[in-house]
Amino acid sequence: MKEKEKAEIKRLSDQLDALNHKDVQVIQQGNPELIAQHSKEKEKLATEIERLKNVRTEKLSGEAQKLQKLPFSREITKKEQADMGALKKSVRGLVVVHPMTALGREMA
Repeated sequence: MKEKEKAEIKRLSDQLDALNHKDVQVIQQGNPELIAQHSKEKEKLATEIERLKNVRTEKLSGEAQKLQKLPFSREITKKEQADMGALKKSVRGLVVVHPMTALGREMA
C-alpha cells in the first residue's frame, strides 16, 4: 500500500540529489545563467517536496483522527499477534496499526 505522495516525494528527492551532485560541475563552468537556472530548479524541487510532505502529513493526521474516533480499541495479545490471519478473518473490519509505521507514530 504505497501512497502516491510518498513515491512522488522519493522521485523528487532523487532529482534534487542529482542536482546537488551536479553543483560542482555547474559552478566550475562559470556560466551565471546556467548557475541561476540550476539553483532555480533546486529551489522549485525543494518547495514541491515540502508541499507533498505537508499533504502526506494532513492525510495521515485525518486517518489517525478517524481511527481514534472508533468506539473500541485495545492492544493485541501475543497469541493474536502470532496468528494475524486468523484474527483478521474472525473479526471483520479489524484495523491493526503498528506503532512504528507512519500512521502509528501519528496516533501516538
